[in-house]
Amino acid sequence: MTDSSPAPTTFRLAYVPGVTPSKWVRIWEQRLPDVRLALLQVTPGESFGMLRDGAADAALLRLPVDGEDLAAIPLYEETSVVVMPKDHLFAAAEELSPEDLAEELVLHPLDDTLGWETPPGRPAFQRPETTADAIELVAAGVGVLVVPQSLARLHHRKDLTYRTITGVPQSRVALSWPRAEEAPDLVEEFIGIVRGRTVNSTRGRRAEAQKGQKTAKPAPKPAKKAAGGRPARPAKPARGKGGAAGRGGKPRRGR
Repeated sequence: MTDSSPAPTTFRLAYVPGVTPSKWVRIWEQRLPDVRLALLQVTPGESFGMLRDGAADAALLRLPVDGEDLAAIPLYEETSVVVMPKDHLFAAAEELSPEDLAEELVLHPLDDTLGWETPPGRPAFQRPETTADAIELVAAGVGVLVVPQSLARLHHRKDLTYRTITGVPQSRVALSWPRAEEAPDLVEEFIGIVRGRTVNSTRGRRAEAQKGQKTAKPAPKPAKKAAGGRPARPAKPARGKGGAAGRGGKPRRGR
């Protein structure tokens, strides 16, 4: 029995703070204008639940994924930075190292995205609930914070700045979806977009629709005209003797 259920008209994409999907959204709208892409901004903790509950078809999140029931492909790594007040001594440096933070109070929020158990520096008495809470503490002069650069930009304040730090973990952004024997059609379409596939190489419903189509043969070229752009004239009858046709097609008289 053939499945007659209509194709989905909306693709729901969740994304965590700091991840910017705008470039991929523009490509989606060009390639699949008939399928609306709904963006759902979620917290890192919410993203996994939304995939499992079916509230989102896919999610842009940070690794590692929570459980083996979710598939994921890494997309890129984020630069780690130290967020500090603008008048901090570190603001004069171009780049920092973990050793530079040895005497600093380094905040470690509960929603940390770098995945380290013990950040460098001195630990705070209590861990902030969120990165946003930690930013507020930094602005109040209570320590510094190490986060992906995208989160430092997201929580930008005029009284704060940040510097790159080397030798520390880096956050990895990935595309994740519920694991299955074969990824859903629209998920395959989005995988092709984030991986930079062209329209012709993208797998999914667009590629499936093109299967079985034969390449059209080029139309035959029109016959070339005679030199000078005019059609060739029919050959004149040959002149001859002894009854051969002369001018006007009349036979010559014998002498």
